[in-house]
Formats: sequence, C-alpha cells, structure tokens
Amino acid sequence: MENNDPRAEGPADSDRAGETAEESAPEDPNPGTAAAERSWRSTPTWMAATLVVLALLVGYLAGRPSYPLDTGADAGFLRDMSAHHAQAVDMSMVVLDKTDDARLHTVATDMARTQQAQIGIMQGWLMEWDLPSRGPEEPMAWMAESGHDHGGGEGEVPDRMPGLATDEELAELDEAEGEEAEIIFLDLMIDHHEGGIDMAEAEVELGGEDMVVDFAQGMVDAQQSEIDLMERMLEERGVDPQD
Repeated sequence: MENNDPRAEGPADSDRAGETAEESAPEDPNPGTAAAERSWRSTPTWMAATLVVLALLVGYLAGRPSYPLDTGADAGFLRDMSAHHAQAVDMSMVVLDKTDDARLHTVATDMARTQQAQIGIMQGWLMEWDLPSRGPEEPMAWMAESGHDHGGGEGEVPDRMPGLATDEELAELDEAEGEEAEIIFLDLMIDHHEGGIDMAEAEVELGGEDMVVDFAQGMVDAQQSEIDLMERMLEERGVDPQD
C-alpha cells in the first residue's frame, strides 16, 4: 500500500527544501551595509559619542546666524549714520517752516521721511544683533582704517563726522528766512550728503554684513542723485554750488 503520510518525508527531501529556500532568497543589494554596521558596533562607546557631538557642533555652526562685532565696521556705521541722519532730519524740518517753494518743500519732506525710516532700519538691526545703540569706542573709530577722506589721516579717528553741520551753521539756518534760508539749507545739505556718501563708501569697503553693505551702497546712489538736484536748485537761485 502506498504511504501518503507527509510525516514520512525523509532527510533527503528536507535538505532539498532548504537548498531551494536559499536559492530563492534575494541577494543583499548593499553588501557593505552589514560590514559597516559590524564596524560601528565594534567602535568604542567614547568614540561614537565624540562623533555625535562633532556632528551636532558642525550643524550648529553651519546654521548659526551671523552677528557683527560690537567694534566692527558694520555696527559702527549703523550707529554713526543714525546720528548723521538725525541731523539731516532736523535741518529738513527747519526749512519746511521757512520755504514756500513747492519743489524744495517736496525734497525736504522726502529727505526727512526717508532718513527717519532708515534710522529705524539701522537701529532695528542693532537690536536684532543685541548690540547697544552706543558703542564701546568713540564715534567714527570704525572708519579710521578706510582709505576715504573722513577728516583725519589714514589710521586716525576723525574729529567729527564728515559733512556734519556745526552749531554755528545750524543757528544761521534757524535765524534765516525765505530764499536766504533755502540757500543755507541747500548748501549745508549738499555738504551733509557728501559726508554721508563718504561714510557709506567706507562701509562698502570695510563692512562684512552683505545687507548692511548693500544698504550703504543704496545710500551712495540716492544721495548723489539728491546732490545733483540740490546743486541745480542753488543755480536757479543764482548761487554757484562750487563756491
């Protein structure tokens, strides 16, 4: 009688089944993975921990935002240009009360609004970088190493900000009226803008923060355009801008 009991399968049949299973098993597409895993497991614990710490440190440094130095050109420029702009705003507000000329009124209003807004931007960056509005060094110290004519020799801190009006000049503007006030304002503001351009060009030369450097270059372009306009306005009033 034929024996149909599966339990009666012999050892030879079992061996053949095992061979078939091995042949049908997929090959490891990454034969180096197992070796790498064995190598990692054999790495001493202290070395593995060190590698993890280094990886975290590299990731932190790569993602950390850039902050300028408190004594660097970027911070110095933002502080000093804020003070420089503040005087331009004050002079613009003074002449607005003294002129009936519509075009000069528009120019002075635009200067006051633009430079006040730029003061807000510059002070905002200092706050974002957790830097005080007043630095540890004297004003204009950041500009000493620039190659620009800033009122002092190269490597020296200038006595005053370039183009800044004196107390006597501001008093003269306060006392003048009508066209006389207009001429004084235009003359002072041209000098003021030329000094501001000198400061901004020094930031372009020395600065390390791209957005501050671009901001300074924008000032150079805008203020040079305003200088050209104000010189034409002086000529219309019979004044040679070069005198």
